Amino acid sequence: MTTELRRLRNYIGGEFKDAADGRTTEVVNPAIGEAYATAPLSGQADVDAAMAAAAAAFPGWRDTTPAERQKALLKIADAFEARADELVAAESENTGKPLGLTASEELPPMVDQIRFFAGAARLLEGRSAGEYMEGMTSIIRREPVGVCAQVAPWNYPMMMAVWKFAPAIAAGNTVVLKPSDTTPASTVLMAEIIDSILPKGVFNVICGDRETGKAMVEHETPAMASITGSVRAGMQVAESASKDVKRVHLELGGKAPVVVFEDADLAKAVEDIAVAGYFNAGQDCTAATRVLVHESIHDEFVSALAKAAADTKTGQPDDEDVLYGPLNNPNQLKQVAGFIERLPAHAKVEAGGHQVGEKGYFYAPTVVSGLKQDDEIIQNEVFGPVITVQSFTDEAQAVAYANGVEFALASSVWTKDHGRAMRMSKNLDFGCVWINTHIPLVAEMPHGGFKKSGYGKDLSAYGFEDYTRIKHVMTSLDG
Repeated sequence: MTTELRRLRNYIGGEFKDAADGRTTEVVNPAIGEAYATAPLSGQADVDAAMAAAAAAFPGWRDTTPAERQKALLKIADAFEARADELVAAESENTGKPLGLTASEELPPMVDQIRFFAGAARLLEGRSAGEYMEGMTSIIRREPVGVCAQVAPWNYPMMMAVWKFAPAIAAGNTVVLKPSDTTPASTVLMAEIIDSILPKGVFNVICGDRETGKAMVEHETPAMASITGSVRAGMQVAESASKDVKRVHLELGGKAPVVVFEDADLAKAVEDIAVAGYFNAGQDCTAATRVLVHESIHDEFVSALAKAAADTKTGQPDDEDVLYGPLNNPNQLKQVAGFIERLPAHAKVEAGGHQVGEKGYFYAPTVVSGLKQDDEIIQNEVFGPVITVQSFTDEAQAVAYANGVEFALASSVWTKDHGRAMRMSKNLDFGCVWINTHIPLVAEMPHGGFKKSGYGKDLSAYGFEDYTRIKHVMTSLDG
C-alpha cells in the first residue's frame, strides 16, 4: 500500500499555488529517510509572479504607520504561539529534530524575536534635524528598501525564516522567501498562519531548489537579497546581485574556536561545550566544534569530553532523552563521514566517528584529538556532531590558532581571569565572543560575522537597520 504524500504549495499574493509548470520535488523526513510530502519546484514564472505580488503590495505596506506594522507582527507572534504544537510538529518532520527541544529551545525565541522587531518598527534611530548650512534645514529619513528576496537554510528552517521576514516587514518592506528544498514544510505552515494577518503580497513563499534561489536573486524587482547558507552560495549571491547593484545581506559559514585556558572550570566547560557542539547535530554555524585547550589540561579535557560524547544520545524525535536528531540529508551525512574517513594519521578518534542505525541520517557524537592547524577538519566547516581538540601553549598561540581560519562568525573563551578574557575578546577576529559560555542568543544583540562568514547583522536594531535606506532631505528656510 502506497501512502499518499502531502502536497505543499507556494504562497503568492495571498493564494496557495502549485508551480506554474507543475514540477515538484519530494520532501524527505531525515529521521526515517522516507518522503512524506511534495513541494513545488518553482521556476521563472513562479518567481515572476511572487515578485510582481510583492512589488504591487510594497507601496501600501511602505505607507503603513510603524504602529500598524507593530500590531500585525504582534498578531503573528500570538498566532505562532497559539499554534506552537503544529509548528513544532512540522519542523520536526522537516528536520528530525527532537520534539521537546524544538518546543522549548526554538519556538519561544522565535516568538520573542518577532515581538522584538514589532517594537523596533517604532524605534527607528534618526539624527535630529538641524541647520548645517545657513538658511537650510537638513532631515534624515529612514525608508524601507523595497522588495526583499530572501533564502533560508535547512538547519533552522523556522527560526531563520523569522530572522529574515520579521525585520524586513517591520521596516516596511515586502518579502519573497524561499525555504530550503529539503525543509519547506514549516515555512509553508507559517504562510498559512500569516495569511489572515498581513495584506496580500506582503509575505510570499516559493519553494524550490538552488536554481529557484538564483532566479530570485537575479530578478530585476528585488532591491535586496538576503541569504543564510554556505560560503559558496553566498559568493554566488553576491556575484549575481552585483550585476544590478542590489543590496546583499549574507550570513554564511562558521568555524567557531572555543578557547579553554588552564584556570577554566573544567567540568562546566566540558558539559557546556558538549551541548553547544552537539545540539542540532552540530548543524549550526556557531556550534562549539573547534576546541583549543591549554596543553597543561589537554589530556584531562579530552578524556572528559570523550565521556560526555559517549553519554550524549541521538535518536528519533519523540525520544525525550536525545540531545539531537539526524543530519539533514544524505549528502550531509556523506560530508560528515568523509571528514572522519580522510583524517590524517596523527589524528585520533576519541569517541564516535560512525553512523548510528540503519534508518535515517544519524551520526554519533564524535571527538577527534591530535590535530594540526592546517588539517582539513580544522580549516573547513564539518556541520555535524564532530568536536575537534587542539592544544596550545600560551595566549598568543591561542589567538593565532583561533583566528587562523577563513571564517569569523563566533567564538568563546573559558577562563577565570578577567583581564585575559577582555584581551581575548579584543583580539579574537569574530563577530561574537562568548565568555565562559557558548551559543546563547538574544533578540536585542546582533548576530553576524566577518571574513568569509559574510556581512550584515541578524537580530537587534542593527539587523533591523539593514533593511532600511537613508535619505537626506534639505529644505530652504526662505520658503
